[in-house]
Amino acid sequence: MRMTISLSCMILLAGTLPLAVPAMAADTDVAARLDASGIKYEIDDDGDYKITLGYKDQDRSQMVFVSGGTENVMGLRVREVFSPAARLDADASGGNGADWLAKSAMSKLGSWELRGKVLWFVVKLPEDMDADTLETVLNIVAQTADDEELELTGDRDEF
Repeated sequence: MRMTISLSCMILLAGTLPLAVPAMAADTDVAARLDASGIKYEIDDDGDYKITLGYKDQDRSQMVFVSGGTENVMGLRVREVFSPAARLDADASGGNGADWLAKSAMSKLGSWELRGKVLWFVVKLPEDMDADTLETVLNIVAQTADDEELELTGDRDEF
């Protein structure tokens, strides 16, 4: 099957290509940082880097993600590292918004966010972090989310 692209589509595509290139370059930067730290990952359907960290002494694991893209905030490129802690429709009895706001206030790095019906711990950092910083942030985010999951769900280890 042969595709034809109209001149207006080509102009539209050409106008968007320069915007797509930096995002793709940033993605390879994340992969390089993870590879440098020996961290195994997969890329999910959204283009995020999915990492599963294991806690053998507790017989638990925790999923943590590095966003596949960045956002520009007044010229600063920001990337998110995030991890789910609970599905609130199933686990809401263990916490409330005021609790998570208070925990966010005590956190030196990161905060709690509600996305849909899932509670996430999220850190937003400048894109230029090095591999060691990314590895440290991954551990902070995963451990914080797993601790909250344990508190909210008991022994269940969904994430």
